[in-house]
Amino acid sequence: MSLRRIVLRDFVIVQSLDLELDTGFGVLTGETGAGKSILIDALQLALGARADSGVVREGAARCEIAAEFDAPPQIAPWLQEQGFAVEESLLLRRTVDTEGRSRAWINGSAATMAQLKTLANDLVDIHGQHAWQSLTRADAVRALLDGYASIDATAATKAWTHWREQRKALDAATERQGHLRQESERLAWQIAELDKLAPAVGEWKELNAQHGRLANAQALMDAAQLAASALEEDDTSAATLIHRAIAALQAQSHIEPQFTGPLEALQAALAQVQDSVHSLHQYSRRTELDPASLAALDQRLSLWMSLARRHRRQPEELAELHMQWKTELSQVDQALDLDALQRAERQAWQVLASELKKLSQQRQQAAPRLSRAVTETMQTLGLQGGRFEVALHQLEEPQAHGWEQVEFLVAGHAGVTPRPVGKVASGGELSRIALAISVITSRLGHAPTLIFDEVDAGIGGAVAHTVGQLMRQLGRDRQVLAVTHLPQVAACADHHLLVSKQRSGQQTVSTVASIAHEDRVRELARMLGGNAASEVSLAHARELLAA
Repeated sequence: MSLRRIVLRDFVIVQSLDLELDTGFGVLTGETGAGKSILIDALQLALGARADSGVVREGAARCEIAAEFDAPPQIAPWLQEQGFAVEESLLLRRTVDTEGRSRAWINGSAATMAQLKTLANDLVDIHGQHAWQSLTRADAVRALLDGYASIDATAATKAWTHWREQRKALDAATERQGHLRQESERLAWQIAELDKLAPAVGEWKELNAQHGRLANAQALMDAAQLAASALEEDDTSAATLIHRAIAALQAQSHIEPQFTGPLEALQAALAQVQDSVHSLHQYSRRTELDPASLAALDQRLSLWMSLARRHRRQPEELAELHMQWKTELSQVDQALDLDALQRAERQAWQVLASELKKLSQQRQQAAPRLSRAVTETMQTLGLQGGRFEVALHQLEEPQAHGWEQVEFLVAGHAGVTPRPVGKVASGGELSRIALAISVITSRLGHAPTLIFDEVDAGIGGAVAHTVGQLMRQLGRDRQVLAVTHLPQVAACADHHLLVSKQRSGQQTVSTVASIAHEDRVRELARMLGGNAASEVSLAHARELLAA
């Protein structure tokens, strides 16, 4: 699994490039200014790095970068979840125009920069020429140690977050005790007032309906009786008249069939009149004047209106307001219960302390192992007698990442007390130490492609050859690509890519080509310095390759 192919169109000084890459250890070389790091820059853009219009070749409307990888099996679930096609290869494509606008695709489907960056961690691990700078940052140093030991601090971080929440709640409640007591008393008084009313949701509307019926009981009874009388009780009532009409039509229906329709309608109307009369009689029997109930309703409605005015709310809002105050009082009373908050904080602390202890033990066990591994590698990089130490400093209070600060200490040669990496004077030493750490930690990485971008700056001679051998060893298990200016490193590569720059019309363009045999010998001779075409330089180059 590796980077198979990279395609560039109008990128910086590359007009067109379609480059296939092999597994193992490959190097990119070329004269100063030829653009050796262009491929690395393009790959980083394909993996979601920020871009601007400056990456578009002069005279072009836009640039395009495409990178094809063997698809690692571990990314298949993520691709499916995000809605991308799952195929044997993974194709990342990105364009940037002269306005700085950028678009991206994953396996042919539109993608965001965040999605490209998510994939990057599973595809490529890049070590830049200024990698030593990260060795002075506490977070980067801690991440290196944790990555080396496969330490997962997620559980400790969650426990710390929960403990901090409980602690803040306890501190806030302690500071606000006086205010909370006043709030509790205020809410209790307001709730007691509304308890006298005990309003129910929807009750206000029903009370008004009941009051309307009781207040108008006599008029309602009179209306029911008058309606019943008009429908049934005398010779001119509706029922009597309908009866007469039915009788008249029935007497002649055997002669005129067209009477059947009106006759059926009248019979249906008579049935409805009789049902209505029955309902009105029932209403009259049930309804009676009830001054006591009306007085009670008047009193309740009066109290309801009074409380609504006092609390400046609409009457229909009192029931929900009552429940809201009860909820608020419960929350305030909980905040007043310091014992419960203290118990919760202690329990959260116990969980955190347990997770922190496990995390610290893992780091304490890993620190000496990483120290030994880097120290051993330093001996092969021209730092004989040098020493590397991983120091763990206890913090006064635990943080989300644990209870210790991780610091890298280094001594460049024997007899010197290790000091913080940032205080080491020699830039060459810093570069070699960073390279040693990169080699050690890269062996444990999971990204199938490993890139070193001029991390061998400041070294040479036998040390450079050792660096090349280390990268070649890494290339046995993973694809390794290194941008280098050292012939000793380039000679160790399984594959050699030459970056060159030519004039094309009024513009300068850069090309990349795979070289082998005599072409490779000539490039190594150039890198050795002096006359690249001389037999001495060529012989030296052949010796490097043979070695």
